[in-house]
Amino acid sequence: MSNESAGVQKVFTLEQANATLPLVRAIVKDLMELSREVAERRERLAHLLRGRRDLSPDDPYYAELVQIHDELEKDGQRLQDYVGELRQLGAEPKDGLQGLVDFPAMIDGRIVFLCWKLDEPQIQFWHELDAGFPGRQPLPKAAALASGRRPAV
Repeated sequence: MSNESAGVQKVFTLEQANATLPLVRAIVKDLMELSREVAERRERLAHLLRGRRDLSPDDPYYAELVQIHDELEKDGQRLQDYVGELRQLGAEPKDGLQGLVDFPAMIDGRIVFLCWKLDEPQIQFWHELDAGFPGRQPLPKAAALASGRRPAV
């Protein structure tokens, strides 16, 4: 399978992926913090709008609700900007609330994801493209990642 057919722009070695972590960590920290804030504010806005049929300028909270909505729109764009920064690096953000990021890599001659979470000091896990976080496995020896082959057991 080629990188293009897998939808992968960049394939990392373990060393390359770990080298990006200082910048990725900073972006993911901001992404995670803003994701939580936005989720909380969206929930509050939904609660405030419950029971209102139409939001009109006659509503005493109209200006405040419109302001909250506009701020959420701006913050939604900021979230997309963080995601874009990670993707420009070649990383794939998976969950902004949990701080999960994947890095395409080769194991056994096939594309897989190196899997990293914000609270982890370095990349220690990988998973198949369709397995996601629950399918994480400990990494094989670094030499196998560099060569794209799994070490003999």
